[in-house]
Amino acid sequence: MKTELCSFCLKSGILCPKCSARLKSGDISGIDLKVARLLLSLEERYPSLQNVFFHRAVDAGGTLAIVVGPGDVPRLLGYGGKIIRAISEATGKSVRVLEFGVDDRRFLEDLFAPLSIVTINTIWLPDGSTETRVILRRRRGSQLPFDLKTLKEIASKIRSITLRVELTD
Repeated sequence: MKTELCSFCLKSGILCPKCSARLKSGDISGIDLKVARLLLSLEERYPSLQNVFFHRAVDAGGTLAIVVGPGDVPRLLGYGGKIIRAISEATGKSVRVLEFGVDDRRFLEDLFAPLSIVTINTIWLPDGSTETRVILRRRRGSQLPFDLKTLKEIASKIRSITLRVELTD
């Protein structure tokens, strides 16, 4: 697995001065360290993780969002979902895998999967700020497979997007 953290720090559990300074400055967080160590430990059982670039992890409510490099989402979702299940069991949270460096539409599609997006609009508010309005199509009578408030928080933390979500049948 590739990451911005030193592999020595991840393997030993002791942070070097550089990684320690990044942790203190808030450049990386404790959840980043925990998820990176977990992915490193899973690398032996799942060799496809060797080519995954881990950027960061965001914890919001009962959901853990893992941001990986471009094209790495299928590698993490592979093995019949066993990697995601192992991460979920180790952290006790549901897991969302998002791709780094994609446009807003692709980011939102990954965030709200398996629901499909009908439209995305930008709303300019009188105070000069913007909100992104997302209209999702859901299947009739089915419950949402996720908590909307949690996904709004994830979008805010990762991309600084303020979401307004509407559902349609």
